[in-house]
Amino acid sequence: MRAKLSYTVTAAVLVFYFVLAGSRGVLLIRHGTLLTVTFGVAVLILPVIGVWFLWKNTQFVRRANALAAELDAEGGLPVDELERTPSGRIDRASADAVFTRRREETEDSPDDWRCWFRLAVAYQDARDTPRARKAMQRAIALHANKPVRA
Repeated sequence: MRAKLSYTVTAAVLVFYFVLAGSRGVLLIRHGTLLTVTFGVAVLILPVIGVWFLWKNTQFVRRANALAAELDAEGGLPVDELERTPSGRIDRASADAVFTRRREETEDSPDDWRCWFRLAVAYQDARDTPRARKAMQRAIALHANKPVRA
């Protein structure tokens, strides 16, 4: 719940920034000189890129959450069996052991989105966010029966 709230607040702040920057870009373009129009277009590019990036990330999160809900309904979500330090952080050796099992499971069933989902969770627990994201993207693509990029 905390992650959803943080994401929503961050997205709202970004949208506010995009609107503010976009309005400044429009004002610069309206001024009408070559220099202000050039700066105005340059200022408008950043909010456009930002909106695209925010949209793609929101789609990713919604799709990943839909997979999690489906896997939960099937009773297939990975069980939290990780050992933790006294401060509550995941023990690295424990995360590595679970990751090894998840990787082997995925190698045995490379076309099963459920395995890729669980592998993504294991990558995240092992603090390897880029690989976790790629594994989740693969799970989403397999679930949607889309071609998977290697």
